[in-house]
Amino acid sequence: MPARVATGLAVLFSVYHLLLAATTLHRVLEIGPVLACMVLYAAATGLAVFIPGRTLPLWTTCFSLGTAVVMPIIAAPVVELRSGPGYSTWWIAAVGTLMVVLVVRGRGAFAWVGVGFLAVHTVAWAGLGALGSLGVLGSVSWVAIATGFAAAMNRATRVTRDFVRAEQETADWQAAQDAHVFERQFRLSQTTRMALPMLQRIVDTGGDLDEAERAECLHLEQAIRDEIRGRSLLSDDVRDEVMRLRRRGATVQLHDDGGLDDLDMDDLRRVHARIADALRQAREADNVIVRTVSEGAETAVTVVGLRLDTAASESAALGAGMDDEDGDEDDSVVVWLENPRHEPV
Repeated sequence: MPARVATGLAVLFSVYHLLLAATTLHRVLEIGPVLACMVLYAAATGLAVFIPGRTLPLWTTCFSLGTAVVMPIIAAPVVELRSGPGYSTWWIAAVGTLMVVLVVRGRGAFAWVGVGFLAVHTVAWAGLGALGSLGVLGSVSWVAIATGFAAAMNRATRVTRDFVRAEQETADWQAAQDAHVFERQFRLSQTTRMALPMLQRIVDTGGDLDEAERAECLHLEQAIRDEIRGRSLLSDDVRDEVMRLRRRGATVQLHDDGGLDDLDMDDLRRVHARIADALRQAREADNVIVRTVSEGAETAVTVVGLRLDTAASESAALGAGMDDEDGDEDDSVVVWLENPRHEPV
């Protein structure tokens, strides 16, 4: 049921009780207490119905429960029951309606306290038989029905939430599977594009390759490894520059530790362009190391180009050997680039 329909029904019943109270003012002993009950009931119902949120705030719930307790105490003494039951006991049904609203708004325990007090007060005021004749049992029944309905709705809501969560998990799993398939297909196509000409050459020559072709095979194998362990560092320009360096004889190492995963496309393109520029400047280097920096650091990628042997290159890349004893920069460092994660403002 839409919320506005439930709200409309609650308002309609509440107004109906107030109209009954207004039409029976001439039959009560004193009008003042009845008018006070009408105002109190209108205020409590308005707050209980129109305050937003799924669960009624505690202060509004206490006000509604207090209204359900005060109304019988104030209204009962000014009603005469000698003429039999009539609409002058409108407050009994009104309390039942208000307690039903509390149940629907998630305050069932307070609602049962309210109708419980109504039943006890009615028995003390008019006797045990008045429970049926004055409509107290009807109010209790409506609260019981509302409680069962609310429990069923809560159970249905939980089941629906579980189904939605399961659907979302299924969609995420399917998206992950699609991503894996796409990644495999992309890597296969990328590998085929790079290696197919050389594979065809191997087939044509029966494996009888010259030294240059064998070296090119090693370069292609290294490029395929780059696609696996340095994927986020690669763009077409970066691939071209890495291949040029390797064909010249330099050692190029690409280490992707996941530090670029949080960058948007514009920042990633800028980082790739800076890497390609740094590789162009490192054409005199013997060893080039490109490494991502962990997330949270201001630097995204470092590029180090060294004119050293392998052991010295590793030491320099870790920051050792950068300065000599006099504090001057080592001439073996051809390129040292710290690529910022975001464009400086």
